[in-house]
This record gives sequence, structure tokens and C-alpha cells, in this order.
Amino acid sequence: MSISGLWRRRALLAGLTILSALLLFGVVGALVVDRAATRIGSGPFGEAPSAAHPLGTDTTGRDMLALVVHATPATLEVGLLAGAIGTLVGTILGLVSGYYRGPVDTLIRSVADVALTIPALAVLVVLAAFLQTTTLEVLAVIVALFAWPSGARAIRAQTLTLRERDFVALAKVSGASDIAILFTEILPNLLPFVVASFIGAVSGAIVAAVGLQLLGLGPLNVPSLGMILQFAFQYAALSRGMWWWWGPPTLVLVLLFVGLFLVSTALDEIANPRLRRSMV
Repeated sequence: MSISGLWRRRALLAGLTILSALLLFGVVGALVVDRAATRIGSGPFGEAPSAAHPLGTDTTGRDMLALVVHATPATLEVGLLAGAIGTLVGTILGLVSGYYRGPVDTLIRSVADVALTIPALAVLVVLAAFLQTTTLEVLAVIVALFAWPSGARAIRAQTLTLRERDFVALAKVSGASDIAILFTEILPNLLPFVVASFIGAVSGAIVAAVGLQLLGLGPLNVPSLGMILQFAFQYAALSRGMWWWWGPPTLVLVLLFVGLFLVSTALDEIANPRLRRSMV
């Protein structure tokens, strides 16, 4: 096996292992750890880690282990939902832009280019404040507004190449419609790019969502990693030496981003032959 192939396998395996462990931590943990412990006043105030509270409690008496356990799947939900919406929109627009070219291509490409130059976080802050988000789903939709342009550009570039291949010409001669060609001939060949784009969109969506929550613009009634950190900064947990308040959610986020990075890197090398050749 080449160095490139060995790296891809190990990176993909390591990334999937980390993400699977976090998913199990949240899903299985939520079945074991009582959600009632995430409520204000459910325990002693500001207690350091102990046998009764392995990760301690925050200033309001919420158990940190319970918060992190229930916050992990909620944060993943925002990332997955926003990533799925952004990838779906980007894939469709990229396919249409690259296949039809002409005025349609110019319009879609121009909108994507403009969206990439706009300071996304500033716009997201305004939208989140204006809409007064109360649910994770609304937050995910807001974040997804800027999750599609980069994926659309990548899919468009590949579609421009694939539309000139012999199998597309054969499909046209056979009388296949444009929709059939796009989704049964071209799209299957783009699946590695679509999956890589989805992983990148999930990672970016989580960053954006946590950023909004740190500014106090996310839902405060649902445990999430961003919400925990927002309260930790609000109540000066860092300066008060309450490392158990901000440390565990930060560690989970770091592991989450490392896992997504490893999977994304491996998939990028699979989808991009130039990257594979550079690793040999």
C-alpha cells in the first residue's frame, strides 16, 4: 500500500473512531445521565469535581457531566442539520451551474462569490438577534445560509469536467432528460466531493453556531456546548479557577473538530487525485 493510501486509511479510521465515540458518549450517556441534573438549582452551587458530581457543578447548581452529555448531541444536531441544508443547496446549485453554463452559471457563480466575501458571522449575528432564535433548528437554518457557497463552487468545477465525458454524451443521444443526466449520470460520480463538502459544512456550521451562542444569541433553554461556554464566560469561570466549567465542553469541541478534520482530509484525498499524487 502506498504512503498516500495508508495515510487515508489511518486518518479516516481515526476520525470516524473519534466521531463515533462522541456520538456514543452523547446518545448512550443521555440514556444513563438524568436530564433533570441540567436544571438550575438541581445540585450544590459551584462545587468542584467529586464522587457525587464527577465534573463538578456550575454556579447555578447544574451538574457539568449531565450538561456535557446532553449538550454533545444537541451541538451535533445543529452541525448536521446546517451542514445537510448547506450541502444540499450547494450541490444542486453547483450541478445546475456547471451543467447549463451561460447566464444561469454566471448568476449562481456571482451569488456564491458575493456570499463568500460577506463577513458571515456579522450577518449571522444580525439575523440571530433579529429573529430571536429559540430553537436549535432555527439556529441551524440561520447558520446554513452561509454553508453552501464553497460546496457549490467545488461541485460546479467538477460538473464542468464531467459534462464533457462520453457517458454524458451517450445519455443525451439516448434521449435522457437533463434532470436524469444530472442526478443519475453526473451526481454519482461526485459523491466523494459531496461527502467531503458535507463534512466541511458540518465543521463550519458548528463553529458558527458556537460563536453565536457565545454571544448569547442561541437558545438558552436547551443544553449545548456553546451555551455552556457562554454561561462560563458570563460568570467568569476562567478567572475564578472553575476549570471544570469550561474545560470539558472545550475538550469535546476540540475532539469533534479533530475528528471532522481527519475525515475531511481523508475524503479530500480520495476525491482529489492531485492530493493523492502529492502524498506519494
